[in-house]
Amino acid sequence: MAKISSREIRLKKRPYGMVSKEDFELVAVDVAQPGKGEILVRNIYLSVDPYMRGRMNAAKSYQAPFELDAPLEGGCVGQVVQSENGSFERGDYVLGSKGWREYYICEGSDLIKIDPGSVPLQSYLGSLGMPGFAAYVGLLEIGRPLAGDTVFVSAASGAVGSIVSQIARIKGCRVVGSAGSDEKAQWLIETAGVDGAINYKRAEDMKAALRKVCPEGIDIYYDNVGGKHLEAALFNMKPFGRIVLCGMISGYNATRMDPGPGNLFLAITKRLTLRGFIVSDHEELRAQFYSDMSQWISECRIKSKETVVEGIENAPEAFMGLFRGENFGKMLVKVGEPAQ
Repeated sequence: MAKISSREIRLKKRPYGMVSKEDFELVAVDVAQPGKGEILVRNIYLSVDPYMRGRMNAAKSYQAPFELDAPLEGGCVGQVVQSENGSFERGDYVLGSKGWREYYICEGSDLIKIDPGSVPLQSYLGSLGMPGFAAYVGLLEIGRPLAGDTVFVSAASGAVGSIVSQIARIKGCRVVGSAGSDEKAQWLIETAGVDGAINYKRAEDMKAALRKVCPEGIDIYYDNVGGKHLEAALFNMKPFGRIVLCGMISGYNATRMDPGPGNLFLAITKRLTLRGFIVSDHEELRAQFYSDMSQWISECRIKSKETVVEGIENAPEAFMGLFRGENFGKMLVKVGEPAQ
């Protein structure tokens, strides 16, 4: 097999504040032939996700920081182009974590074979991937919705929020979501089937905007944003409400720690439960998630929206776009085509 050249995105320096192009480097490398027990995979889709911003810092967290001058990692869907491993054949489609590069070699122990015929390949990075699993775990395991509950979802048109909103509807809840444009708010109502949507960029007062669409209060708040959204939700929660803390993207690029919500005392007076979670702590739910989500997708009860950026060289721009609100649904980078 001829020598293969692969391009990869490396972390050149650790960002300070808002991430920029200067923090990344595009590097071309030669890929060796796979050795005994190894496989060579060509990536087709890469995932860029907000949590990656935390791994660009040197601080200790639930995942190790990305290394400098090394290719970044993240969810990816690819195809085996050469195998020296009896568990994989040329042409197999796989889900892995060696994103931000066009090709990679591995032993296959952390790969999952996927079926390209049942759902679109990119679904394994969205509704059937980490965002879908986070939505499923956070809402059902942490939020514990009951039919008739009012659920508020921030960033409801994003990769996680859009799935949360639709699962809540499946469970018989009344759902309200926030989004950053009229187009996104319209999609939430007309396609995702939510009962109300707020364009937070138009809302002068999120607390009042929420009260208008949830006059009787909120039973569950699924938080992807933090900041003003969390503060507004606290004002509008019902007694004994549940707040699911999944992400706080509004603060991921902050250069100093912002003070917490000034109305956090309401968690006491309203007897609220606020609980954060890390999706990897809930692997025991993975099989049930695949079963439920596959069924909901086949029944057209879960609908996906994607923003696809072409080319590995544009992965940093796609990642930065997450923090500018440029993604509509799941943000993906397409870096290759399936072999025929």
